Amino acid sequence: MIEINHLVKKYGTNFAVDDISFSVKEGEVLGFLGPNGAGKTTTMNILTGYLSATSGSAKIAGIDILENPMEAKKHIGFLPEHPPLYLDMTVKEYLNFVYNLKKCTLNRKKHIAEICSVIKIEEVYKRPISHLSKGYRQRVGIAQALIGNPDVLIFDEPTVGLDPKQIIEIRNLITGLGKKHTIILSSHILPEVQSVCGRIVIINKGKIVADAKTHELEVLTGARKHIAKITGNSSEVQRMISGIVGVTSCECLGDPDGDALSYLIETQSDVDVRKMLFRRVAESGQYMTGLEPVGANLEDVFITLTNAPAAASDAKTSASSGEAE
Repeated sequence: MIEINHLVKKYGTNFAVDDISFSVKEGEVLGFLGPNGAGKTTTMNILTGYLSATSGSAKIAGIDILENPMEAKKHIGFLPEHPPLYLDMTVKEYLNFVYNLKKCTLNRKKHIAEICSVIKIEEVYKRPISHLSKGYRQRVGIAQALIGNPDVLIFDEPTVGLDPKQIIEIRNLITGLGKKHTIILSSHILPEVQSVCGRIVIINKGKIVADAKTHELEVLTGARKHIAKITGNSSEVQRMISGIVGVTSCECLGDPDGDALSYLIETQSDVDVRKMLFRRVAESGQYMTGLEPVGANLEDVFITLTNAPAAASDAKTSASSGEAE
């Protein structure tokens, strides 16, 4: 649905986007991450036709956004970081304005009513946008992106400035939209991306440093983590676990469960510690009452890859099995 090939954007001698390529399949929800100045917004502005590229191509539904922008834009709904709202308009006036602007041909009344129902803004439909809370303004911004029923939705920081309740509401809304649309989501709220997106692309200094399925991200940090609940003296248990080949760290978290304590065990990415751990605990005469994996920590991945370019290149290669086909 989305194809980016060798995309470059230069400002003088500086590269905002430096020869990046990736694709997004129909129905996929992709997280697009990177530190400030990494090239995320530039890439999204090129994808949506707001900015030209120096070289390379960007296609939406097979249509080159640079060669045929009007046709490609019919397939795109875009929510920029600061939604383009007219505060002196009511929600009704604004959505009808966007409907006309996009030259939408769907049944006006039915189409806008369906969007308002999905986004849950019926109760504020006739209110001025200037009177709406930040959360409702974001919802109206998403509503305008849905006008025309585009195949692709691109959201740039959709929950910035929202309170925790509003963040959860918008997150759930995006999850629902992902069932019928192809979505690119850019956000600095890493747990949000991890919970909503099936795949993550991380960009740094204009280059892609990681492209992997979300559940495979732990490979990129070079580590796997488990929490084990084990009986016995904590110092002796830590010493026993640390002696297992491939274990890189063992931290006692306390958290008593009966006579067992919790331990955070980190191992090299290619080590499955479970069998040896069970054996060592049994040999020591103690008991293991629980063992569960810890999900990939997206913050660790993000920091590791954006702070260590050389390591990032290796990590991207090692995670190639997780890239979309």
